[in-house]
Amino acid sequence: MKLTELYKKAMNFEFLSAEEGVFLFENAPLAELMYLADELRKIQVPHGKVTWIIDRNLNTTNVCIANCKFCNFYRIPGHPEAYITDIETYKKKIDETIRYGGEQLLLQGGHHPDLGLSYYVNLFKELKRLYPSVKLHTLGPPEVAHITKLEKSNHREVLTALKEAGLDSLPGPGAEILSDRVRRLISKGKCGSQEWLDVMHEAHKLDITTSGTMMFGHVETLMERFEHLVKIREVQSRKPEHAKGFIAFIPWTFQDVDTLLAKIRGVHNLTTPEEYIRMIAMSRIMLPNVKNIQASWLTVGKKTAQICLHAGANDFGSIMIEENVVSAAGAPHRFTSKSIQEAIKEAGFEPQLRNQQYEFREMPKVMEEQVIDY
Repeated sequence: MKLTELYKKAMNFEFLSAEEGVFLFENAPLAELMYLADELRKIQVPHGKVTWIIDRNLNTTNVCIANCKFCNFYRIPGHPEAYITDIETYKKKIDETIRYGGEQLLLQGGHHPDLGLSYYVNLFKELKRLYPSVKLHTLGPPEVAHITKLEKSNHREVLTALKEAGLDSLPGPGAEILSDRVRRLISKGKCGSQEWLDVMHEAHKLDITTSGTMMFGHVETLMERFEHLVKIREVQSRKPEHAKGFIAFIPWTFQDVDTLLAKIRGVHNLTTPEEYIRMIAMSRIMLPNVKNIQASWLTVGKKTAQICLHAGANDFGSIMIEENVVSAAGAPHRFTSKSIQEAIKEAGFEPQLRNQQYEFREMPKVMEEQVIDY
């Protein structure tokens, strides 16, 4: 393989194989890789702005039986710290989110053995009754798979019921690495890689927009990362013509503080800033049919995320008024509405507030500036 041939192939928006992706990752000079990804970004996102969103990551429950080795957030059933969020807490936190200018709730939890489809349908309906304008970016493929098993149903029926109840879009948690070898080691209790992809494909058929994700820097091989990208791309290529499918892709790094992976297996996140920037660039190059690439400032910090804006990323994600899962494993970074815009400007771009569909929003006229320190 020759770099120049692969560069040309990428600039023509052709699909690179996993092997070609690995070759580029390992052999292309960082400056050339960044330039290539940046040129592709300019074509795919010609407005040139860097988008961001105001939302809140609120958890339905911390009870989970998946026993992921990288998660410090969950509690087993019956644990004294276990909870299911009550409606009064939702109201308080949604009211607060609206005051901060947010219009979306990223609602996730665990694999609770007693919370089936009716629970989520009733919850979504009640939240939409109380807050009809708030968007519910909710659950994720593993939770949909878990509910499906509890109901002895199928993905389409579950997703249809959730959409009718108020689900607006489906985020991409639980992908980790879409390799069953990896999943057996770090998240054995979750759905397998194919089921994760199947849920997403079914969502696309129902015209539910979704996000693709990758958590890397643990037990996966480099080839498995690129096989993951190919699988995301293949599902996107099978979406119906009317559907947006994967509206964005977000790679982030494993956070290892006090996790079982670190304590028992000695697995630590050794990802360097350069490696993360390369993965952002390769995400843009490997996924020519996914328009938006998001840099995970939450896990890699402001400076690295800013460089990623020159390496194919066009989105800075959310200020995350509240986030409990990744933070529980050591992610320390925080932004306010003001500081996230300043960071984007410092990187040489114009910040643009968006909604989940990547449509531009005007800045709310009345909003409180500082997020609460959680």
